[in-house]
Amino acid sequence: MDIPQILQFVDEAIYTKKDKHLNDLQRRIIAGILKRQKYANVSETYGYSADHVKKISHELLQMLSDVFGEQVKKSNLESVLERQINQKITAKKTGNKSAQQNIISIGYINSCPTSSTANLEKSEAVTPDFQQQSQNPTKIEKIDKLRKFGLSDEEIAEVLEISLDLVTQVDLDE
Repeated sequence: MDIPQILQFVDEAIYTKKDKHLNDLQRRIIAGILKRQKYANVSETYGYSADHVKKISHELLQMLSDVFGEQVKKSNLESVLERQINQKITAKKTGNKSAQQNIISIGYINSCPTSSTANLEKSEAVTPDFQQQSQNPTKIEKIDKLRKFGLSDEEIAEVLEISLDLVTQVDLDE
């Protein structure tokens, strides 16, 4: 999953439990943690004081701990999110909210130095056309892998935040 998808997942989880959305700084902090940035880098990049970023980060990690029901720290955020995303996928597949099965790994977050994190707050699920999608073999591989786990095309489209047409076209074009 890439950072905008992860941020969307976290925002939905917080909204479901706390009835509020992530603000811009919270989104930037999560993205910074996932890119293994120090708080000083996040504060410098976005014009906040380092103390303010640390304070907001502490509050954010505490809120995520409450939302996910397990302690969330800067050092384990990636693994907690991976577990939570996999639980959501498995629960949708089986109808069991407590089911646990690893399906997706967050370990390959796109942290390309040329991509701008300044627009993270504008990140929304965008459906690319199939030509753009076919240039991303990782997503196509994910579609096949998720099918092997028994997910329907509708579930795959939802998980990858792409249109159902794109998912079905992968099957047609191979």
